[in-house]
Amino acid sequence: METYQQLQEAAAYLQPFVTNSPKVAVVLGSGLGNFVQEIVVEKEIAYSDIPHFPVSTVEGHSGKLIIGSVAGKPILAMSGRFHFYEGYSATQVVFPIRVMKLLGIQTLLLSNAAGGVNANFKVGDLMIINDHISFATINPLLGRNDNRMGPRFPDMSEPYKKSLIQKAVEIGQENNILLHQGVYFGVTGPTFETRAEYKLIHILGADAVGMSTVQEVIAAVHMGMDVFAMSVITDLGIREEENVITHEEVLEAANAAEPLFSTVFRELIRSL
Repeated sequence: METYQQLQEAAAYLQPFVTNSPKVAVVLGSGLGNFVQEIVVEKEIAYSDIPHFPVSTVEGHSGKLIIGSVAGKPILAMSGRFHFYEGYSATQVVFPIRVMKLLGIQTLLLSNAAGGVNANFKVGDLMIINDHISFATINPLLGRNDNRMGPRFPDMSEPYKKSLIQKAVEIGQENNILLHQGVYFGVTGPTFETRAEYKLIHILGADAVGMSTVQEVIAAVHMGMDVFAMSVITDLGIREEENVITHEEVLEAANAAEPLFSTVFRELIRSL
């Protein structure tokens, strides 16, 4: 069965539950699942119940689609996302993003836990992604293009919507939240980077590095969605001492930063 038909079947299954016509969707990354407490939940649907959906296998990703509202605005939320390193194809990784577009979503808000390669960053800092480098990931648009989803050669000059970035900056100022801006470097994982890799990524112009988001953004832009993304800096790759990183530490740092992250996302949704 072709991908577009699978997308239509998944959307058709979800459509009866999506009665509030949401225009905004949120994808919650590692350790950021507690944002669901901000959501007035109408319905939760396990990924395993949705036709053709992959199922999340990573700790910190719960694996359900949430229909509800935040700050009075109807939204869809993915509590748990899919990663290339789990063994999924790039097409499977972006499958939910495409389904959400078919359900009427226009604005996509993405979050992730990322490693800092900017020497000015500290663990727990928030970074608005204003651009990315995707060369180290598999492009989800490889293969035959389906014009029903988007053009063969999508423009990526503004993958992250500048107007959404500006709104987030203003929210940060109003709430006294330090928000960095920077470039996100996408890698496949699942290994954390070596010292030499961190150094190279820094030289190439990135401020943070992570194992998600980039493929989702490419698929969203391909389908004409507006994208905003923010990283919680959960570990630092550029530092002098011995640099051992564990997934537990990443989740801990993400949890600590969550109240600030939640404020930015909640107020951004309110502004839309």
